[in-house]
Amino acid sequence: MTSRLALIHNPRSRRNARDGDGEFEREAARQLGPMFLTPSDRDELFTEIKALAAQGVRCIVVNGGDGTVSDVMSAIIAVYPPGELPALAILPSGNTNLIAEDVGLKNRGVAALTTLLERERNGTLFSNTQTRRPILVSWPGSNRAPIAGMFCGLAAFTRGIELAHQPAILNRYSHDMAVLATVIWAVRQLLRKETRRRWMNGEVMSLAIDEGAPEDAARFLFLCSALHRLGHGVWPFWNNRTPANGGFFYLDILANPQKLPRAVASLMRRQKPGWLRSSSTYRSGQAGSVRIETRDRLVLDGEELDTGPDGCILLAQGPGIAFVNA
Repeated sequence: MTSRLALIHNPRSRRNARDGDGEFEREAARQLGPMFLTPSDRDELFTEIKALAAQGVRCIVVNGGDGTVSDVMSAIIAVYPPGELPALAILPSGNTNLIAEDVGLKNRGVAALTTLLERERNGTLFSNTQTRRPILVSWPGSNRAPIAGMFCGLAAFTRGIELAHQPAILNRYSHDMAVLATVIWAVRQLLRKETRRRWMNGEVMSLAIDEGAPEDAARFLFLCSALHRLGHGVWPFWNNRTPANGGFFYLDILANPQKLPRAVASLMRRQKPGWLRSSSTYRSGQAGSVRIETRDRLVLDGEELDTGPDGCILLAQGPGIAFVNA
């Protein structure tokens, strides 16, 4: 099968909008012709990826942030035959670029595109790839299409994302500065007694890991990641529980956690002291699936998702996708 290459460009992503001179778009259109695609919404994206699948395109370059990559992964899983998913090459151009931090290209813009096209021409495009299995979010009992992503969370994570998406932060800071501003803003909120009590009391939810018995409890924070690396050396997960077939990573912190500042300081430095690993409040491991019942909203790759009329979602390990390194 021909190793054809296409590019999905999101002109509305933060870095693409900031660049604004049109050089990348002109060069990409010149070199790729009809394989340079700028879908205006998810429906158009789905239609265009369906056409790419019919043409046998084996590599899709994504010029956007985590949300755009999530949309592309969801579409290719839906329309490509199982076992024939195309490779992805990620240009970090969004407001959040966690996926690119792990499996994206080092460069972006015309330089990255030139490198990819050269490798496509000389047959080495797939000589250096990494495989990740995204998290598939679905709504049991619903015909709603599953959504694929790499990093998600609830409770305090959702509250933090809501802060980060406020115009006072989103419109004023670059991504790295926005993260810092969000942390400062969150700390200010936690200094307020009522806010601190609400956050620390957590969100009530029921979790069933790998079809185990559901556990009903209020949770301060729940995170899942299909990535193997996060930015700035942060890695809050450890493997007290690892199923035989692996899985995505999760961190489960119950409400009103003891020693929270000390725990956060350790996790931010990739340290997992014995007291943390043995605590019944802080749990981490890997899972092939997690069933969650809650009225809270799940944030997946920066997008808030409701849990449907039944308040139930299923997180499951998706198929392997190859990511091109260059």
